[in-house]
Amino acid sequence: MNLIVDAWIPALCANGRRELFSLLDLFASAHELRDLAVKPHERVSLMRLLLCITQAALDGPADENGWQECEPLIQPRVRHYLMKWQGVFNLFGVGQRFLQLPNLQPGKASDEGNAATKLDLALATGNNPTLFDNGGGAERTLPLARLALNLLTFQCFAPCGLIGVAKWNGKATARNVSHAPCTPSSMVHTLVLGENLLQTLHRNLLTRESATDFFGANRWGRPVWEFPVTRGENKPEVENATLSYLGRLVPLSRAIRLNDDGSSIVLASGLDYPIFPAFREASATVIKRKEELGLLPASTSRSLWRQLAAVSVKRRANAEATCGPLALNHLVDAKEIILWIGALVTDKGKIEDVVEASYSLPAGMLAESGRTAYEMGVAHAEKQESSLIQAVKTYASTLKVVPPAYNRARQHFWTRAEQHLSALFDLARNTSLAANIQNCPWGKAVQAAAFDAYSQCCPRQGPRQIEAYALGFRKLTSHPSKPSTPIAHE
Repeated sequence: MNLIVDAWIPALCANGRRELFSLLDLFASAHELRDLAVKPHERVSLMRLLLCITQAALDGPADENGWQECEPLIQPRVRHYLMKWQGVFNLFGVGQRFLQLPNLQPGKASDEGNAATKLDLALATGNNPTLFDNGGGAERTLPLARLALNLLTFQCFAPCGLIGVAKWNGKATARNVSHAPCTPSSMVHTLVLGENLLQTLHRNLLTRESATDFFGANRWGRPVWEFPVTRGENKPEVENATLSYLGRLVPLSRAIRLNDDGSSIVLASGLDYPIFPAFREASATVIKRKEELGLLPASTSRSLWRQLAAVSVKRRANAEATCGPLALNHLVDAKEIILWIGALVTDKGKIEDVVEASYSLPAGMLAESGRTAYEMGVAHAEKQESSLIQAVKTYASTLKVVPPAYNRARQHFWTRAEQHLSALFDLARNTSLAANIQNCPWGKAVQAAAFDAYSQCCPRQGPRQIEAYALGFRKLTSHPSKPSTPIAHE
């Protein structure tokens, strides 16, 4: 199977149908395709591959002027580039293979290898959890198109832990393995979406000038298929793969070799990728907590919209590390932007879940005053949540109910509040609303959500319940409004 000419990438056509495309056909139809049609971690992995191919084909763009003019050049140049490098995008056969290390053998002659389904992070195979799959233990053969997508995604998102030992060029691989580049800290990945796939690719390109500014001189690099890693001791090859922008986009975090039947693989530790602060992915967001910089993490208990103020920060100066994805720097006169945000949530080496969401943000979110107003709106909701929990606690303690319905109340509250996100975004559009946040549409929606959550979790069907309800309700309404700090307009 050759990934350039054989169909394997799921995408959404203009008519709403999901179809598989080869790399060649995907780029040829990119101006007509709505979007990719994959899981969150697969989307990030595919976009990294597509961006790597595009940037290598353009050999840039060089700067912001080049970026503004390069969209019409993407399709013809990528076509020429893919035809030139077609021979190194094979899954099987003699010679260079896509994202597979040469001269990789099992650690023992009797080793039958791993099932190829191990590459699918959503399947219960080997030590993978059954979170997304109840068919663990059954022998399964994956279609080659699925195998190709799994291989790419696994190299980008494989979690840390212990792994089997293989021999690469006759030398035993390491037993302990680190996170793949996209996994550390359950980092949030953000992409700027366009009206079609071609626009999405264009909006997420990084210029050579920005790469030098952000990663340092001589860190543009080359894709791993152009400068393959043949031995772990070859320093130039390893540094290009692990410490350059293009080299890291499509990583070799695991030593993998597909057996000819496509149902089993050799799997071992691959290259070690430095993580933040040594290197930061272009799609990640850096925040400051307790005077320390770190990656913005995703969580199964915190909706992504509550973190949009951090994600939408544009980088202003070389010394300013806290900012959202680097693609935001292209948005100078944007009236409204659509961001896709997603992550693979892990607990050390254990996969917990995947999260994703898309939001249409007003231009005010790219300005400090708009973000401040938005943050005040989120903070107001979090304060209301605290009052709700105190109310539920009072109700439960009065009736001696154990345990209190904290989780149910939180879930109901945030679900109701999320239905009014347009009112929260209005704070970024009209920052004067934040001056009296309790009485603006968002403040009233948040209060109604808290009242509704309290009523749902704390019934009042008898005298004792009515008394407990009244005591708890006082906690919910006992916080007087305080005048908000005026927001400075830019």
